[in-house]
Amino acid sequence: MTKTDASEICMREAVRADVPRVATLIMHGASVQKRTPEQIATEAQDPVYLSAFDVIAANPYNALFVAELEGKVVGTYQITVLPGMAERGRIRAKIESVHVAPECRGQGIGAIMMRHAIAFAAEKGVGLVELTSHKARPDAHRFYNSLGFQQSHEGFKMALSL
Repeated sequence: MTKTDASEICMREAVRADVPRVATLIMHGASVQKRTPEQIATEAQDPVYLSAFDVIAANPYNALFVAELEGKVVGTYQITVLPGMAERGRIRAKIESVHVAPECRGQGIGAIMMRHAIAFAAEKGVGLVELTSHKARPDAHRFYNSLGFQQSHEGFKMALSL
């Protein structure tokens, strides 16, 4: 598979018009909830995604980015800057919902997005970047390790709604 040159990728903050495509990318990457293409197309139009985007866009500590190739959104990630008290007030950033279109995987787009995320975090004064990845995604784990991320913690979560 041919690697995509970084100059071919336009990284930009997402806009409302990107929301259905971003939702589609996220659903294609979800390893625990398999859906048909028709189910994904229908779900991506749900207004709940626009509402979620509005909340993200209104928060100065959040950003949602997309990667464009030849004018088409082929990747996405969200980053949240987290001020904190730990480690002498070191600011952290959490990267979430990293997804590349299935037909574009293996071309280096994910690495371009992650370099962008790290640079964005550095510009915000972040001293530590972290992310989580579902246990069912070993390929993603190898990818993050190859970029220098280390598996350092065991994660926990508790769903409160939805």
